[in-house]
Amino acid sequence: MADCFLPWLLLAFIVLASSCCGRSTAAATDPTLGFTAIELTEDRFKLHKPYDLPPEQRYEFRDGVRRMWVFCDDKPFSPGSPTKPRSEILLNATYTAGVWQFEGYGFVPAGTSGVSVMQVFGASGRNTTLMLHVYGGRLMYYHDEARVVDGDIYDRWFRLNVVHDVDAGMLTVFIDGEERLAVAGHGGYRHYFKFGVYTQTDPSHYMESRWRDVKVYTKI
Repeated sequence: MADCFLPWLLLAFIVLASSCCGRSTAAATDPTLGFTAIELTEDRFKLHKPYDLPPEQRYEFRDGVRRMWVFCDDKPFSPGSPTKPRSEILLNATYTAGVWQFEGYGFVPAGTSGVSVMQVFGASGRNTTLMLHVYGGRLMYYHDEARVVDGDIYDRWFRLNVVHDVDAGMLTVFIDGEERLAVAGHGGYRHYFKFGVYTQTDPSHYMESRWRDVKVYTKI
């Protein structure tokens, strides 16, 4: 019986090893392969915050982490603007054609809700071609309940990659290297990435997100 058990044990080990290797390969998917990073000097990070407050009251950059927060009753980013409160970084790396990619590690504290934490600006007949909203711990495409990108985004660092193929009119969203969403764009001729917190529908009183290791890649 022992002689029969040994081959089965060896077979089980081989199957398990193959299975583990398969999982490792899948986990190692890197959306940035084939792309080239562009230089992002600090002057390319443009803060949009309530116009009546100094930057340090809604933005902090410490130990490589950019922390942005806003209250739902804050002022907009400019006097007379009809937009809602925000504390966002505009990445001054405008593009009009080719394939571009945003990468960053984000963190959304529990309780933050009704807010956009990342967007691709520029569209035809509207402002954005993609927005990622947080509602009750879920990261989703705009406020579309049918297109949830991640069901439990609170209180953890996650790697976000957003690929925008301008010529094909397509956007692909990855969380931790895994493709979670592929959607058509909304046209437009001039685009750039934004991240932080921008108030949306039914917001919590306080909204916050943190970001580190933000990069922009291209493949023209």
